[in-house]
Amino acid sequence: MSDYILSCCSTADLSKEHFDRRDIKYVCFHYRMDGADYPDDLGQTISFDDFYSTLRKNPDIEVSTSQVNISEYLDHFETYLKDGKDILHLCLSSGISGTYNAAKSAALIARERYPERKILIVDSLAASSGFGLLMDMLADMRDEGKTIDELCEWTEAHKLNIHHLFFSTDLSFYVKGGRVSKTAAFFGGILNICPLLRVDSKGMLVPLEKVRGKKAVIKQMVKRMMELVDNGSAYTGKCYISQSDCLEDAEEVARLIGEQIPALKGKVEIYSIGTTIGSHTGPGTVALFFYGKEREN
Repeated sequence: MSDYILSCCSTADLSKEHFDRRDIKYVCFHYRMDGADYPDDLGQTISFDDFYSTLRKNPDIEVSTSQVNISEYLDHFETYLKDGKDILHLCLSSGISGTYNAAKSAALIARERYPERKILIVDSLAASSGFGLLMDMLADMRDEGKTIDELCEWTEAHKLNIHHLFFSTDLSFYVKGGRVSKTAAFFGGILNICPLLRVDSKGMLVPLEKVRGKKAVIKQMVKRMMELVDNGSAYTGKCYISQSDCLEDAEEVARLIGEQIPALKGKVEIYSIGTTIGSHTGPGTVALFFYGKEREN
């Protein structure tokens, strides 16, 4: 058993069962929907089906999110520090959240209380199941016997090799969040435009290209993957997809990947976009994650 723990935020968007099986600890973000507060606890309090069904039925519903605060981080860290464990904690990308600063502040307090323990905080520059894929790779290395310092160094050196490609067939929540203008969404709807987006080297969600039609954007997403993925069609690494109430679209992406990369046929893992990120994307988003060339701005 390792003398340290791997920890992250619930925004890594893997299932609770996956986190438990890999012994990855997590701390929950929060969201507020229709005046009520909920933890982003991987669909335990409100199922993903119910969450996205509510958004589809009530497109004008008020939904907001809040990050883990310093006090919550401190409580989370102390749970393991009291047991004599060191901690490697990765945060949701600083390009889309301020939680990295909150975690660093909590770590400063924790180090004063537990000066004999290591508490390492890393900005993942990743989100959703791309964040989860990174955590899963670290769990593999931990299980191989790597030290906490080796994992931290590897993460800083390789986190930009985790690629994130997104598309959405419903831009209404992107408009509400200010990521897409009303004008762009209006003409996009008329022209059946599905924007393809990515996460850049600063961990920010940025547009990549405009594609007309869902079938075309799915093909273009896989085409982009083949340009970026490590070893091309000989890729044997992890590949995750997360989706917000559009499983058939995610399965079609996985099918096309299996055609291009034989080792991944039937092995692409599909998860739900969690309630924090889903509050901003709404239903209809598919995101693809894999290891490849280093991300650029």
